[in-house]
Amino acid sequence: MNKFIIVFIAFFMLSIFDADGQRWKRLRYEVCYGLGASNFLGDLGGADKIGAGGFQDLELSLTRYVLNVGGRYRLMSWLAMKGSLNIGMIKGDDKLTNEVSRQYRNLSFKSPIVELAAVVEVSVIQEKAGSRYRIKGVKGRRGLALNTFPYIGIAAFYFNPKAEYKGVWHALQPLTTEGQGQFETRKKYSRFQIAIPIGIGFKYALDRRWSISLDYGIRKTFTDYLDDVSMTYADSADIIRGTMGDRNTALALADPSDGTEPGKTKAGQQRGNPNNNDTYMFAIVSLNYKFRKIKKLRRSRPKF
Repeated sequence: MNKFIIVFIAFFMLSIFDADGQRWKRLRYEVCYGLGASNFLGDLGGADKIGAGGFQDLELSLTRYVLNVGGRYRLMSWLAMKGSLNIGMIKGDDKLTNEVSRQYRNLSFKSPIVELAAVVEVSVIQEKAGSRYRIKGVKGRRGLALNTFPYIGIAAFYFNPKAEYKGVWHALQPLTTEGQGQFETRKKYSRFQIAIPIGIGFKYALDRRWSISLDYGIRKTFTDYLDDVSMTYADSADIIRGTMGDRNTALALADPSDGTEPGKTKAGQQRGNPNNNDTYMFAIVSLNYKFRKIKKLRRSRPKF
Protein backbone atom coordinates (compact mmCIF):
# COMPACT_ATOMS: atom_id res chain seq x y z
CA MET A 1 0.00 0.00 0.00
CA ASN A 2 2.80 2.41 0.87
CA LYS A 3 4.48 1.68 -2.46
CA PHE A 4 1.19 2.30 -4.25
CA ILE A 5 0.76 5.67 -2.50
CA ILE A 6 4.32 6.69 -3.36
CA VAL A 7 3.83 5.72 -7.02
CA PHE A 8 0.47 7.53 -7.09
CA ILE A 9 1.94 10.71 -5.61
CA ALA A 10 4.91 10.57 -8.01
CA PHE A 11 2.56 10.10 -10.97
CA PHE A 12 0.37 12.97 -9.74
CA MET A 13 3.38 15.28 -9.38
CA LEU A 14 4.67 14.39 -12.84
CA SER A 15 1.22 15.07 -14.28
CA ILE A 16 1.19 18.52 -12.70
CA PHE A 17 4.70 19.22 -13.97
CA ASP A 18 3.78 18.06 -17.47
CA ALA A 19 0.61 20.17 -17.48
CA ASP A 20 2.61 23.18 -16.38
CA GLY A 21 5.25 22.43 -18.99
CA GLN A 22 2.59 22.52 -21.73
CA ARG A 23 1.24 25.96 -20.78
CA TRP A 24 3.47 27.62 -23.36
CA LYS A 25 1.48 25.90 -26.13
CA ARG A 26 -1.55 28.02 -25.35
CA LEU A 27 0.26 31.17 -26.53
CA ARG A 28 2.83 29.91 -29.00
CA TYR A 29 2.18 32.56 -31.66
CA GLU A 30 3.68 36.03 -31.38
CA VAL A 31 3.79 39.20 -33.48
CA CYS A 32 6.67 41.66 -33.16
CA TYR A 33 7.09 45.34 -34.07
CA GLY A 34 10.50 46.93 -33.69
CA LEU A 35 12.64 49.99 -34.19
CA GLY A 36 16.40 50.19 -33.90
CA ALA A 37 19.83 51.10 -35.21
CA SER A 38 21.92 49.80 -38.10
CA ASN A 39 25.60 50.05 -38.95
CA PHE A 40 28.16 48.65 -41.35
CA LEU A 41 31.65 47.18 -41.50
CA GLY A 42 33.45 47.25 -44.84
CA ASP A 43 36.18 48.96 -46.82
CA LEU A 44 34.97 52.44 -45.92
CA GLY A 45 35.75 52.28 -42.21
CA GLY A 46 36.33 54.84 -39.51
CA ALA A 47 39.61 53.58 -38.01
CA ASP A 48 42.62 55.87 -38.10
CA LYS A 49 44.86 53.25 -39.73
CA ILE A 50 44.92 51.16 -42.90
CA GLY A 51 43.14 47.83 -42.88
CA ALA A 52 42.08 47.81 -39.24
CA GLY A 53 39.30 45.34 -39.89
CA GLY A 54 36.55 44.14 -37.54
CA PHE A 55 34.87 46.37 -35.00
CA GLN A 56 37.83 48.74 -35.01
CA ASP A 57 36.36 50.11 -38.24
CA LEU A 58 32.93 50.74 -36.75
CA GLU A 59 31.97 54.39 -37.13
CA LEU A 60 29.27 55.08 -34.54
CA SER A 61 28.47 58.52 -35.95
CA LEU A 62 27.13 56.80 -39.08
CA THR A 63 24.59 54.71 -37.18
CA ARG A 64 21.28 54.79 -39.01
CA TYR A 65 17.74 53.43 -38.54
CA VAL A 66 16.10 50.04 -39.01
CA LEU A 67 12.38 49.21 -38.94
CA ASN A 68 11.21 45.69 -38.11
CA VAL A 69 8.04 43.61 -38.27
CA GLY A 70 7.90 39.89 -37.72
CA GLY A 71 6.30 36.83 -36.23
CA ARG A 72 7.49 34.10 -33.88
CA TYR A 73 6.29 30.51 -33.50
CA ARG A 74 7.40 28.38 -30.57
CA LEU A 75 8.20 24.83 -31.66
CA MET A 76 9.09 23.80 -28.11
CA SER A 77 9.24 25.61 -24.80
CA TRP A 78 12.94 26.40 -25.46
CA LEU A 79 12.95 26.58 -29.27
CA ALA A 80 11.30 29.10 -31.59
CA MET A 81 11.37 30.19 -35.21
CA LYS A 82 11.04 33.83 -36.20
CA GLY A 83 10.47 35.41 -39.57
CA SER A 84 10.97 39.13 -40.04
CA LEU A 85 11.12 41.97 -42.52
CA ASN A 86 13.80 44.58 -41.78
CA ILE A 87 14.22 47.88 -43.61
CA GLY A 88 17.29 49.89 -42.75
CA MET A 89 20.06 52.16 -44.01
CA ILE A 90 23.86 51.88 -43.90
CA LYS A 91 26.49 54.50 -44.67
CA GLY A 92 30.28 54.92 -44.92
CA ASP A 93 32.57 57.91 -45.48
CA ASP A 94 36.36 58.21 -45.78
CA LYS A 95 36.22 61.80 -44.53
CA LEU A 96 35.55 60.55 -41.00
CA THR A 97 38.96 58.91 -40.62
CA ASN A 98 42.30 60.57 -39.87
CA GLU A 99 44.24 57.94 -41.84
CA VAL A 100 45.94 59.79 -44.73
CA SER A 101 45.42 57.21 -47.50
CA ARG A 102 41.76 56.73 -46.71
CA GLN A 103 41.15 60.45 -46.57
CA TYR A 104 42.84 60.88 -49.95
CA ARG A 105 40.73 58.07 -51.42
CA ASN A 106 37.68 60.16 -50.40
CA LEU A 107 35.06 57.52 -51.14
CA SER A 108 31.59 57.54 -49.56
CA PHE A 109 28.27 55.78 -49.96
CA LYS A 110 24.86 55.10 -48.51
CA SER A 111 22.60 52.15 -49.18
CA PRO A 112 19.18 50.89 -48.14
CA ILE A 113 18.94 47.36 -46.77
CA VAL A 114 15.69 45.47 -47.30
CA GLU A 115 15.95 42.10 -45.61
CA LEU A 116 13.73 39.03 -45.25
CA ALA A 117 15.10 36.77 -42.52
CA ALA A 118 14.24 33.47 -40.87
CA VAL A 119 16.08 32.50 -37.68
CA VAL A 120 16.02 29.77 -35.07
CA GLU A 121 16.07 30.98 -31.45
CA VAL A 122 17.31 28.78 -28.61
CA SER A 123 16.27 29.94 -25.13
CA VAL A 124 19.16 29.35 -22.75
CA ILE A 125 17.13 31.10 -20.05
CA GLN A 126 13.41 30.51 -20.52
CA GLU A 127 10.53 32.71 -19.54
CA LYS A 128 7.83 30.94 -17.53
CA ALA A 129 4.20 31.89 -17.25
CA GLY A 130 2.99 32.90 -13.82
CA SER A 131 -0.48 33.34 -12.40
CA ARG A 132 -3.02 34.65 -14.84
CA TYR A 133 -4.04 37.52 -12.60
CA ARG A 134 -1.80 39.55 -10.32
CA ILE A 135 -4.00 40.62 -7.42
CA LYS A 136 -2.49 42.75 -4.72
CA GLY A 137 -2.17 40.92 -1.41
CA VAL A 138 -2.82 37.50 -2.97
CA LYS A 139 0.15 35.19 -3.23
CA GLY A 140 0.47 33.15 -6.38
CA ARG A 141 3.04 31.43 -8.51
CA ARG A 142 5.37 33.99 -10.00
CA GLY A 143 6.70 33.64 -13.52
CA LEU A 144 10.20 34.23 -14.81
CA ALA A 145 10.00 37.46 -16.79
CA LEU A 146 13.32 37.26 -18.64
CA ASN A 147 14.13 35.18 -21.70
CA THR A 148 17.64 35.00 -23.22
CA PHE A 149 18.07 33.51 -26.67
CA PRO A 150 20.98 33.30 -29.10
CA TYR A 151 19.88 32.84 -32.71
CA ILE A 152 21.12 31.93 -36.18
CA GLY A 153 19.38 31.75 -39.54
CA ILE A 154 19.38 32.79 -43.15
CA ALA A 155 18.35 36.03 -44.85
CA ALA A 156 17.86 37.40 -48.34
CA PHE A 157 18.46 41.11 -48.77
CA TYR A 158 18.54 43.89 -51.34
CA PHE A 159 21.02 46.76 -51.29
CA ASN A 160 21.78 49.62 -53.66
CA PRO A 161 24.93 51.65 -52.87
CA LYS A 162 24.79 55.29 -53.96
CA ALA A 163 27.21 58.21 -53.88
CA GLU A 164 26.68 61.93 -54.28
CA TYR A 165 28.04 63.88 -57.25
CA LYS A 166 27.12 67.51 -57.93
CA GLY A 167 24.24 67.37 -55.47
CA VAL A 168 22.67 64.23 -56.98
CA TRP A 169 22.80 60.69 -55.55
CA HIS A 170 23.77 58.11 -58.16
CA ALA A 171 23.41 54.31 -57.99
CA LEU A 172 26.97 52.96 -58.20
CA GLN A 173 26.43 49.41 -59.44
CA PRO A 174 25.42 50.44 -63.00
CA LEU A 175 28.45 52.76 -63.20
CA THR A 176 30.94 49.85 -62.84
CA THR A 177 33.35 52.01 -60.81
CA GLU A 178 35.93 49.20 -60.61
CA GLY A 179 35.44 47.99 -64.18
CA GLN A 180 33.11 45.18 -63.09
CA GLY A 181 31.98 43.06 -66.01
CA GLN A 182 35.06 43.87 -68.09
CA PHE A 183 37.20 41.06 -66.68
CA GLU A 184 36.55 37.38 -65.93
CA THR A 185 37.90 37.89 -62.40
CA ARG A 186 35.78 41.02 -61.78
CA LYS A 187 32.18 40.22 -62.54
CA LYS A 188 29.30 42.62 -62.05
CA TYR A 189 27.79 42.09 -58.61
CA SER A 190 24.12 41.47 -57.90
CA ARG A 191 22.19 43.79 -55.59
CA PHE A 192 20.26 40.77 -54.26
CA GLN A 193 22.33 38.70 -51.84
CA ILE A 194 22.20 36.07 -49.09
CA ALA A 195 23.36 36.62 -45.50
CA ILE A 196 23.68 34.62 -42.27
CA PRO A 197 22.14 36.45 -39.27
CA ILE A 198 23.85 35.60 -35.97
CA GLY A 199 22.99 37.29 -32.70
CA ILE A 200 21.50 37.25 -29.23
CA GLY A 201 18.27 38.57 -27.80
CA PHE A 202 16.75 39.40 -24.42
CA LYS A 203 13.01 39.50 -23.80
CA TYR A 204 11.21 40.82 -20.72
CA ALA A 205 7.60 39.80 -20.10
CA LEU A 206 5.25 42.63 -19.10
CA ASP A 207 2.41 40.14 -18.60
CA ARG A 208 1.34 36.82 -20.11
CA ARG A 209 0.86 38.31 -23.57
CA TRP A 210 2.92 41.48 -23.88
CA SER A 211 6.71 41.72 -23.76
CA ILE A 212 9.55 43.95 -24.86
CA SER A 213 12.80 42.66 -26.30
CA LEU A 214 16.24 43.75 -27.39
CA ASP A 215 18.26 41.81 -29.91
CA TYR A 216 21.59 42.49 -31.54
CA GLY A 217 22.73 40.62 -34.62
CA ILE A 218 25.39 40.81 -37.28
CA ARG A 219 24.84 39.71 -40.86
CA LYS A 220 27.60 37.65 -42.42
CA THR A 221 27.34 38.42 -46.14
CA PHE A 222 28.94 36.82 -49.18
CA THR A 223 29.68 40.05 -51.02
CA ASP A 224 32.36 42.71 -50.68
CA TYR A 225 30.34 45.33 -52.53
CA LEU A 226 27.90 46.73 -49.96
CA ASP A 227 29.91 49.95 -50.31
CA ASP A 228 30.78 49.40 -54.01
CA VAL A 229 34.46 49.07 -53.02
CA SER A 230 36.42 45.84 -53.17
CA MET A 231 39.52 45.53 -55.34
CA THR A 232 41.80 47.90 -57.26
CA TYR A 233 41.30 51.03 -59.31
CA ALA A 234 40.26 50.30 -62.88
CA ASP A 235 41.50 51.88 -66.07
CA SER A 236 39.34 54.77 -67.26
CA ALA A 237 38.75 53.04 -70.61
CA ASP A 238 37.30 49.97 -68.86
CA ILE A 239 34.97 52.09 -66.75
CA ILE A 240 33.76 54.02 -69.79
CA ARG A 241 33.22 50.82 -71.76
CA GLY A 242 31.23 49.16 -68.99
CA THR A 243 29.21 51.99 -67.49
CA MET A 244 25.46 52.22 -68.02
CA GLY A 245 25.39 55.83 -66.84
CA ASP A 246 27.04 59.13 -67.63
CA ARG A 247 30.76 58.60 -68.32
CA ASN A 248 31.93 61.70 -66.46
CA THR A 249 29.85 60.75 -63.41
CA ALA A 250 31.23 57.20 -63.46
CA LEU A 251 34.83 58.42 -63.63
CA ALA A 252 34.29 61.03 -60.91
CA LEU A 253 32.76 58.53 -58.48
CA ALA A 254 35.35 55.85 -59.27
CA ASP A 255 38.09 58.23 -58.14
CA PRO A 256 36.90 61.27 -56.15
CA SER A 257 40.40 62.07 -54.83
CA ASP A 258 41.75 65.58 -55.46
CA GLY A 259 44.28 64.24 -58.00
CA THR A 260 47.36 65.70 -56.32
CA GLU A 261 48.92 62.23 -56.03
CA PRO A 262 47.87 60.44 -59.25
CA GLY A 263 50.10 57.45 -58.52
CA LYS A 264 47.91 56.46 -55.58
CA THR A 265 44.80 55.98 -57.70
CA LYS A 266 46.13 54.78 -61.03
CA ALA A 267 44.83 51.52 -62.51
CA GLY A 268 45.95 48.51 -60.47
CA GLN A 269 46.49 50.38 -57.19
CA GLN A 270 44.57 49.25 -54.13
CA ARG A 271 41.08 50.66 -53.76
CA GLY A 272 39.65 48.13 -51.28
CA ASN A 273 40.39 44.82 -49.59
CA PRO A 274 38.84 41.80 -51.42
CA ASN A 275 39.90 39.38 -48.66
CA ASN A 276 37.11 40.43 -46.27
CA ASN A 277 33.44 40.48 -47.18
CA ASP A 278 31.26 43.29 -45.85
CA THR A 279 29.03 43.00 -42.78
CA TYR A 280 26.00 44.91 -41.56
CA MET A 281 24.32 44.75 -38.18
CA PHE A 282 21.02 45.58 -36.51
CA ALA A 283 20.16 46.38 -32.89
CA ILE A 284 16.36 46.30 -32.48
CA VAL A 285 13.97 47.04 -29.62
CA SER A 286 10.63 45.28 -30.17
CA LEU A 287 7.17 45.21 -28.68
CA ASN A 288 5.76 41.67 -28.83
CA TYR A 289 2.27 40.24 -28.40
CA LYS A 290 1.37 36.56 -27.91
CA PHE A 291 -1.94 35.14 -29.10
CA ARG A 292 -3.74 31.87 -29.53
CA LYS A 293 -4.18 30.21 -32.90
CA ILE A 294 -7.30 31.51 -34.58
CA LYS A 295 -9.65 28.60 -35.08
CA LYS A 296 -11.66 28.32 -38.25
CA LEU A 297 -15.38 28.80 -37.78
CA ARG A 298 -17.41 25.73 -38.63
CA ARG A 299 -20.59 26.22 -40.58
CA SER A 300 -23.54 24.74 -38.73
CA ARG A 301 -26.32 23.08 -40.64
CA PRO A 302 -29.94 23.18 -39.47
CA LYS A 303 -31.21 19.85 -38.13
CA PHE A 304 -34.47 19.18 -39.97
